[in-house]
Amino acid sequence: MEYKEVINTIKPELDKVNAFLERELAKIRTGRATPALVEDIEIECFGQKFPLKQLAAISCPEGRQILIQPWDKSYLGPIEKALSRSSIGAEPVVDKDLIRLSLPPQTQEYRENLLKTISEKKEEARKTVRRWREEAWRKVQEQTRTGEIREDDKFRAKDELQELIDEYNEKIEEIVKRKEKELES
Repeated sequence: MEYKEVINTIKPELDKVNAFLERELAKIRTGRATPALVEDIEIECFGQKFPLKQLAAISCPEGRQILIQPWDKSYLGPIEKALSRSSIGAEPVVDKDLIRLSLPPQTQEYRENLLKTISEKKEEARKTVRRWREEAWRKVQEQTRTGEIREDDKFRAKDELQELIDEYNEKIEEIVKRKEKELES
């Protein structure tokens, strides 16, 4: 096995880290309403738990309002209950056969807490990227010991691996900066 193969095996995992970070940050409420804020909230219905997106249509007709239209009227009660228990910070209002969530304006304290949460999620992503780098480096060293990879290729592998990790860390920074800018607007 060549060292490039070892490096290429972690690329899909690093892509997953970035995709996961983007999904997690989409769930964080900024100034604007988005279906991602509520779509994964679990609703207990018929003795099972379902994500909201499987039970209703979710839209955002205004900047700070989320409209939830259940596929069946019998879902209204369980959806309202789950939304009330969630940490969204808005009280659901049942209006005939739909539910409205009006998001309140954010306080400075709330924004600061969100920035902390974003920072924690960024650090988790960076730790996962580091773990994948260590895994790849361990494989390269192991294969150098067994003679599958030459000694000079080992050092090329280290440099290329670090370049790849730097590239993914930059992507993480871009994702976080985009979310922080969204939070400020």
